[in-house]
Amino acid sequence: MKRATVSALAAAAIFAAGASAQAQVKFAVTGPITGPNAAFGAQLKNGVEQAVEDINAAGGILGQKIVLTIGDDVSDPKQGVSVANKFAGDGVKFVVGPFNSGVTMPSSEVYAENGILQITPAATNPKITERGLWNIFRTCGRDDQQGKVAADFIVKNMKGKKIAIVHDKTTYGQGLADETKKAMNKAGVKEVLYEGVNTGEKDFSALVSKIKAAGADLLYWGGLHTEIGLIVRQMRDQGVKTVAMGADGITSDEYATIGGPGVEGTLMTFPPDPRNRPEAKDIVAKYRAKNFNPEAYTLYSYAAVQIIAEAAKRAKSLDPKKVAEEMKKGVPFKTVIGDISYDKKGDITRPDYVIYTWKKGPDGKISYFEGATGT
Repeated sequence: MKRATVSALAAAAIFAAGASAQAQVKFAVTGPITGPNAAFGAQLKNGVEQAVEDINAAGGILGQKIVLTIGDDVSDPKQGVSVANKFAGDGVKFVVGPFNSGVTMPSSEVYAENGILQITPAATNPKITERGLWNIFRTCGRDDQQGKVAADFIVKNMKGKKIAIVHDKTTYGQGLADETKKAMNKAGVKEVLYEGVNTGEKDFSALVSKIKAAGADLLYWGGLHTEIGLIVRQMRDQGVKTVAMGADGITSDEYATIGGPGVEGTLMTFPPDPRNRPEAKDIVAKYRAKNFNPEAYTLYSYAAVQIIAEAAKRAKSLDPKKVAEEMKKGVPFKTVIGDISYDKKGDITRPDYVIYTWKKGPDGKISYFEGATGT
């Protein structure tokens, strides 16, 4: 009788432990946690970690706590696929990331095949959502939208000026440069130079000589802050005053660190600063209390977790396909970056790119501020 009681208690304990283990849902975040683009990886990681912490503190999703895994793709497509396969093997159901379009494209196919829903906070290449995959969404806009805003600005504000276009040959960088070029050419403005450089390059003296010889007034850059920072520094070293213009790929204060004082006056496209939204006030305060500046894609990553959580509640299910169906109904989700709703492709319905200028702030440090100045 005693043995039976002990066995029953043991069975109950095992059942309780099993039920407890099941009361968890696996999320993951992936991006360049290390490597030259680690500043952006930190944005994704910190954005997701804070959202998971806040949602778990409020009881989780449908009574289940979120368990978070972090993957480092180092901005490399092959590594991104490897990370995706590991997440699939680990039973991850929802992924936020990657950062790079070139990593997002192949990894999203792995996620689709393995029943994993994915939201990228930063990958802007249009093809990402044009392939008919059920599982891919983003909280950011697209490069055909962003490129048009840049082109419209150039056409309106730089009449008679010479425009050079340079990209980093990546899915994101070249795609962005080509979208801007297409919109600019359509409006009757032809570039004086179109070049591609390799990521990781350090010596841009030959490129700077071409920019100088072309007499370019504006250098439009398709790529991340790492290379354009060096290009601007080397332009200034050679006495070239050409103004740089970039996009969301340079939204890191590291750009000023790499480029030096010569980055002042750089133009940039990015949505209105999410840190200034009233919905983000309390969350921004949490980050700053931890000595982390939630710039660029931090809050876009936080919003991605919010959207998944709310969609799951509406669907009354943590089945990724049912959550995806809920997201594509077009009903807005309230997030730290404002109301977000999706079309059937997985794109947001409110792209809102504006122009920024890099300049000195009240603290004397060079950063990006909304509004176009010095043009």
